[in-house]
Amino acid sequence: MGWRSLVLLIGLGAGPGLPPALQAQGLVPDSQVRAINTARNAAVNTNGGLSVYRPAKCMFETTKLTNPCLTSNDQNGYVFSFLGGPPGWQQMNQQPTVQTQIRISTDGRTVEQLIYNGAPQ
Repeated sequence: MGWRSLVLLIGLGAGPGLPPALQAQGLVPDSQVRAINTARNAAVNTNGGLSVYRPAKCMFETTKLTNPCLTSNDQNGYVFSFLGGPPGWQQMNQQPTVQTQIRISTDGRTVEQLIYNGAPQ
């Protein structure tokens, strides 16, 4: 069992109540983990780096099969839509300053399209 499987099973309280998709796969697909990391890094770079920008916390949740930032996963790739702002914006309950929507390749390695990156809509 890999470390992600162990973390995932501990986090979910491994047992008969696991979702069927998780039971079948055992863990989040590697391509989805790569895709969220690729999307997050692209957004950070596009928006000036970590000293001025932080994506929403859901963009750091790589062990969740159902991530609220993941809006589509199909033959066209992974599409993430998420908010961002200055460091600490979520922890201090501040309004986000940026919304990003980005498509990542099906293997999770390449930014296919920056669909939107601007003021929250």
